Amino acid sequence: MSLQGAAKAPGTPRKKAAAAGPRGKRESPAPADRLDQMQALIVGSLEDDKAENVVALDLAGRAAFADRMVIATGLADRQISAMAQHLEKKLHDAGLKRVQVEGTGGSDWVLIDAGDIVVHLFKPDARNLYGLEKMWGADFDEATAQTV
Repeated sequence: MSLQGAAKAPGTPRKKAAAAGPRGKRESPAPADRLDQMQALIVGSLEDDKAENVVALDLAGRAAFADRMVIATGLADRQISAMAQHLEKKLHDAGLKRVQVEGTGGSDWVLIDAGDIVVHLFKPDARNLYGLEKMWGADFDEATAQTV
């Protein structure tokens, strides 16, 4: 995809740059204080909705798609859908106008793309199956460092 095509494609500038391909160094991460505020809003919203085992991971310098990831568990489709709707509204009210939500139609996994923070809402079995904490958490970094 050329850069001219990327300008017409939907999405944030960061996603457009990722779609256009690498051009050297990754753009600088979002300011930490803004990320901290967004993460606090996200975690608070999930805790208000009785999410279980809420985990926040720092991806800065490790992933091109986001600087942080929040993972939480809901026990039923209805709870997960409500968590996603409430979070989307709170993010919009906080000034984030483009929040993408995937999977709210009764699936085991809902993804909320809030730009620099990606939120995953799982049912317990799906969370264990996909193991995102193992894939992106500190344990993965330690295992990689030991095998090098």
